[in-house]
Amino acid sequence: MKRMIICVSLLLTASLFLTACGGKESSAPASTPDSAAQPSTAAAAVSATETPTTTPVTEVETTAEPATEPFVMNDDRSDPNDIYDGTGFVSLSDVIPDVVLDIRYYSEYNFVGKRVNGYEEPLALLTKEAARALASVADKLREKGYRIKIYDAYRPQIAVDHFAAWAADPNDDKMKSDFYPELDKSVLFDYGYIAHYSGHSRGCTVDMTLCDSSGKEIDMGSTFDYFGEISHPDYTGITDEQYSNRMLLRNAMTEGGFRPCATEWWDFTLLDEPYPGTYFSFPVSRKSLKY
Repeated sequence: MKRMIICVSLLLTASLFLTACGGKESSAPASTPDSAAQPSTAAAAVSATETPTTTPVTEVETTAEPATEPFVMNDDRSDPNDIYDGTGFVSLSDVIPDVVLDIRYYSEYNFVGKRVNGYEEPLALLTKEAARALASVADKLREKGYRIKIYDAYRPQIAVDHFAAWAADPNDDKMKSDFYPELDKSVLFDYGYIAHYSGHSRGCTVDMTLCDSSGKEIDMGSTFDYFGEISHPDYTGITDEQYSNRMLLRNAMTEGGFRPCATEWWDFTLLDEPYPGTYFSFPVSRKSLKY
């Protein structure tokens, strides 16, 4: 009964969260929240015990080394009129020493099937404001025996442009079986999975999951970047444990000041964004940071 009540509540508020997804944007920059188109078809055929794909072990999955000295974050800001100014950004590895990184767009295991433009190092960068908020969430989750794992954080505009170019090529579908088996590639723009501008480029959206204290992912019922209804946070065709794990992550993030996405259980955006109208495009690299 408790789960039914939660599901009903989530369904009633889903329309409020359709603007939250970091990768689903309108065709032009704006300071208003993101807008996402929800698919009209569903991947309901995927069973509760059958995860769409099994994530292979990749070379880029890392755990940050403990800092020798506490990281001191200053309050310097980026110039919102300069999309190549990374002054107001930090690496999460500096802020959250035990964060686990699996930066998919640096690897070849992603829906594009190759390293995405702009990802020069397997780092997770965020604005200082988002990093502080996420560190607070990580502290509370650590007390419960969990660590956070990051798939993607800041995403340069050049990477979003790479997604758009890939989506426009109907012949490149080598990753279809892993990421969008129920959909034709031609509908990915219409459904909002691919867009010309992403909230990730504003530096306050993060794609993530939870791990146990050893770094092993907990079961969320579907994999990161799977394009289908099973990825919706309130999808009911998964086990009670999988659903509970999704709610554990969702509740921790919403209590920490982040807005969830209605169609992706892994996607969260800081409510109080410092650069709501700027889509940065400096590369994901240490050299982009100003400290």
